[in-house]
Parts: sequence; structure tokens; C-alpha cells
Amino acid sequence: MITVGMYYEIIEGKEHIFEEKFEVVSNVLQELPGHVQSLLYHQVKKPNSYTIISEWETKDHFTAFIKSDAFKNVTDWGKAEVLKDRPRHKVYGGESSV
Repeated sequence: MITVGMYYEIIEGKEHIFEEKFEVVSNVLQELPGHVQSLLYHQVKKPNSYTIISEWETKDHFTAFIKSDAFKNVTDWGKAEVLKDRPRHKVYGGESSV
């Protein structure tokens, strides 16, 4: 299993739009092979800063997702509508749990 941290800075005032879109994307992710869960976290002291923690059975499953049209559509929408800066992504761990 791998865990991916995705870090986002949102344009002020558009936080609710980002949160609503996460719910839509989360529902789509539930149907994808290898997706375990994705959770949205909101930084308390910086209201426009978010983290999505996403767990996948394998790195190959995650890689297939980020190469998909669905991922491209969401990232294009984010750049145009709500993102203040380019998001940062980090893969944590390997294929097995500690």
C-alpha cells in the first residue's frame, strides 16, 4: 500500500468550491481499482490550505489514475477555477505497511 499526500493552496473565498469538488472526485475514486480511501484535511490556521491523503493498493494503481483523463480534467479545472499555486504531491511509503 502507498499513501499520497497532495497539498493545495486555494484562492481565498473559493474554499467551499474546492470542498464540494473533492466530494464529487471522492465518489469517482471509490469506483477505481486499487483506490483504498481519500481524506480531505483543512489547515486550521491557514483557511485556504488543504491536504488530501490518498491511499492506494499499489503505486501502479495510483500512476494509472494520474495518467487518466479524469485526473487531467480535475487538474485543468483546479488550475482555472480555484488553485492559488501549483499543488505539491508526495508519495509516502512503499508497497507494504510498517
